[in-house]
Amino acid sequence: MTISWSMILGVIYAINLMTALFTVFRQRRDIAAMWAWLLVLLLLPVIGFIFYAFFGRQLPKNKLFKVDNTVQTRLDTILSEQRELLLEPDTSQHPVSRDIAGTMQLFMRANRAFLTRRNRVKLFTDGNSLFDAIIRDINAAQRNVNVEFYTFYNDEIGSAVLSALVARAKAGVTVRVIYDPWGSMGTYRRFFKPLIDAGGYVEPFLARSAILDFRLNFRNHRKIVVVDGEIGYVGGFNIGDQYLGCSKKFGHWRDTHIRIEGAAVFALQSRFVLDWNATSKKAKLADNYVDRDYFPVMAPKGLTSMQIVSSGPDSQLQQIKMGYIRLIQMAKKRLWIQSPYFIPDDGVIEALKIAIMSGVDVRIMVPSMPDHPFVYRATQHFCRDTAEIGAKIYYYGNGFLHAKTMLVDDEVASVGSANMDYRSFKLNFEVNAFLYDKEINTQLAALFEQDMAESTLITPEMFADQSLYLRFKQSVSRLLAPIL
Repeated sequence: MTISWSMILGVIYAINLMTALFTVFRQRRDIAAMWAWLLVLLLLPVIGFIFYAFFGRQLPKNKLFKVDNTVQTRLDTILSEQRELLLEPDTSQHPVSRDIAGTMQLFMRANRAFLTRRNRVKLFTDGNSLFDAIIRDINAAQRNVNVEFYTFYNDEIGSAVLSALVARAKAGVTVRVIYDPWGSMGTYRRFFKPLIDAGGYVEPFLARSAILDFRLNFRNHRKIVVVDGEIGYVGGFNIGDQYLGCSKKFGHWRDTHIRIEGAAVFALQSRFVLDWNATSKKAKLADNYVDRDYFPVMAPKGLTSMQIVSSGPDSQLQQIKMGYIRLIQMAKKRLWIQSPYFIPDDGVIEALKIAIMSGVDVRIMVPSMPDHPFVYRATQHFCRDTAEIGAKIYYYGNGFLHAKTMLVDDEVASVGSANMDYRSFKLNFEVNAFLYDKEINTQLAALFEQDMAESTLITPEMFADQSLYLRFKQSVSRLLAPIL
């Protein structure tokens, strides 16, 4: 019997097919992701499996973020008190609507995200102003500074932040830093040696380096700073010169971050400590840290009510996505969204369609330039789909839009690290602030309108005029959306 090349290729394809089916179906994942991975594994034999080894494997959820009994008891007590508080009027503000109260309950049940009232919040859209404030607060720290970023680059602003942390560590302040090794590619551990030598602690999130991290899909995308348990920062900015608008490629960098004073800092501190104890092997925080300097009792600072909500691949609930869907469903007048990536899954798409067809003013703003080609083409595909049913799509033209914000009607908003895409919903570790405050909503709306002046409204007719080749690239990218 003569063995031909066609027979050999047929056997290889059959083995590849069976292996692909076993690989994809042996782990629980949603249907869209399963089909996307099957497409990759079947169209790219061998290479597809290498790609899967780095990007497709899931995390051991039972080994992450174990909460000690002391922390859990206190969080449960606060959560119970907050549920009761929802039934009582807040004398500092008008009573919340049933929709808002339901949203608060959702986050309490899905994420143990307790409600905090009377926080003071300041918005930042410029990286220079933001990092001036962060460094100023670090310089004033007396007890502890906790820093967690997806990107911590070894450049001018990275060195400036590190110098401030080193100075406080030398002054006896406890300093801890978590950075994502993939997001901080090019920043090596030796960059942090001055801080370690000064008595600070530095850990790459869940891996020693990007090269040795064989689960590249699961990134710590959070951006958190907590100073003395009293001041917190959360939002979209990372630490790097490009986030100050210094990049030749991107130019002006448009992002949104918030500075918080008040009880909501408790939640950011809790999030950092959980991440630290999941990451650190030798310098975990003690069980009794809850009752020490990390969580001071604070008097009311302002008028903003908020919940800090986190999500990640350690949970099946996709809490931030659930929050986005809830806010979309709540919208009666306006729903304004900013995100550098707009690749929503079917649940979010259906919620958006209902809002648009119900007469809600839905506006979606994305960058006019790509930073990831496939992701950008997939974003264009979904923008075209939503434009065709009535959404107003804006391409931001004054540099790169990196803000992740959502405004609903007059009183609810979200600011954080989570994009409107599959990756933020399921694969990344994210954190958002959901704010219930008419004044903050008004400020964010004014910023959105300013950004509209720097943007181009892309109509359905303009999408229809796109070339067949561009539409083809968008459609192919859309097929890969669940794993981008």
